[in-house]
Amino acid sequence: MAKKRTIYWTAAILVIVGGLNWGLIGIFNFDVVEKILGWAPVLQKTVYTLVGIAAICMVYYLIKRKRF
Repeated sequence: MAKKRTIYWTAAILVIVGGLNWGLIGIFNFDVVEKILGWAPVLQKTVYTLVGIAAICMVYYLIKRKRF
């Protein structure tokens, strides 16, 4: 049970960070991930993929908990 809780907390943090990054892109055209990892496109893609997987995980969690 503790392992699932850790996964959901990690997913929530990634979704929040991803949302903030998208907000900065939309408002200021400033991509934090690109600024930090611009030298490593593979790492950039990995971060974006992890944020996407985290979003799917959070949707599953919310449906499972009947929060929708």
